[in-house]
Amino acid sequence: MPLEPRDGVPSIMVDADALIAYCSDLAAGSGPVAIDAERASGYRYSQRAYLIQLRRSGAGTALVDPIALPDLTPLARALSGTEWILHAATQDLPCLAEVGLVPDRLFDTELAGRLLGRERVSLAALVESELGLHLEKGHGATDWSVRPLSPAQLRYAALDVEVLVELRDALAAALEEQGKTDLALQEFVSQMSFRPRERTEEEWRRMSGLHKVRKPRARAIARELWRTRDDLARERDIAVGRLLPDASIIVAALSDVDSLQGLRELAGFHGRGAQRFAKHWWAAIERARGLPDTECPGPPPRADGPPPPRAWADRDPEAFARLESARRVLAATAESMGMPVENLLTPDTVRRLCWRPPAEIDVLTVSAALEAAGSRPWQVTATAGPLAQALLSVDAPEVTDE
Repeated sequence: MPLEPRDGVPSIMVDADALIAYCSDLAAGSGPVAIDAERASGYRYSQRAYLIQLRRSGAGTALVDPIALPDLTPLARALSGTEWILHAATQDLPCLAEVGLVPDRLFDTELAGRLLGRERVSLAALVESELGLHLEKGHGATDWSVRPLSPAQLRYAALDVEVLVELRDALAAALEEQGKTDLALQEFVSQMSFRPRERTEEEWRRMSGLHKVRKPRARAIARELWRTRDDLARERDIAVGRLLPDASIIVAALSDVDSLQGLRELAGFHGRGAQRFAKHWWAAIERARGLPDTECPGPPPRADGPPPPRAWADRDPEAFARLESARRVLAATAESMGMPVENLLTPDTVRRLCWRPPAEIDVLTVSAALEAAGSRPWQVTATAGPLAQALLSVDAPEVTDE
């Protein structure tokens, strides 16, 4: 059945007195608090929250505008000690922390769905599979930074927290039935310490298609264009792709364009952002071409970790055999536990263990390696034994009949 907001669609809250009044109701409410945040990804450079939605029994639903209400101290106080319910928590925790909202306890409905082995774990899919309700979607990719927000956007936002409490309770019951309550709690605690990956000076090397750019001078052009785009996007708070897509930077780096007009005519430079800032792009190209050879970037530095698995068979056949063996036992373990293998252990953890295993392989040394990699206690308990056996089965000397 289609879902509608039970209390109607609330107005967006922009008044400090209204916020204080709602926070009083929120603090007096009962049970966990459903929370969601809307960003303007694809439109803005920043990942700030442009709308925060909340719902709690006894307080109802509120739509808070953190742009009009930059001081959310009353809200932080009202939320103190409560359990937050978020869907795909790592997407929203950073922007909520940016406005001073940090959970004391957490329940992530998407992660709970994964741990339960649900095939589809979007909010709409879980609401339908667990509660039998149809959650209409359609405004998630809109520009939430624009004001005023439309009635359709406000309805969409309100629906995102409308049944999160009921969904949490249904998933918590299923976790209990499958004996996964404790491991889910460990995962939720781990998520509370999530931090986005820090940007580095080598961030430009993450551009899509950069592998096509092999000459140092061309790499210098790609780097200067990336840095110029990043500066412009940050200053104007515009998503980088709306200024100049990665593909356009690669086209420019590989071309022999010799003038501003020639740059404007390149394939990939016909978009509004590309044309509007064409002089900036051309200046970046000229800067790169004027660099001494010694300042042009070389190939990517060696990664801190094992090479891509596709290279293992040639570079280290024994390590490749360990990886294949580990993957088999982890797939079997994940199937027996009814969850995706990537939730059992991260692929990076498995690769690092198989590329450079402990000198002496047993359950204790494998457990220590998993713990050092940040695996949770339940993951270590579930996988250390099977992984030790898998590694030993490869490393053990082959016995032949005389």
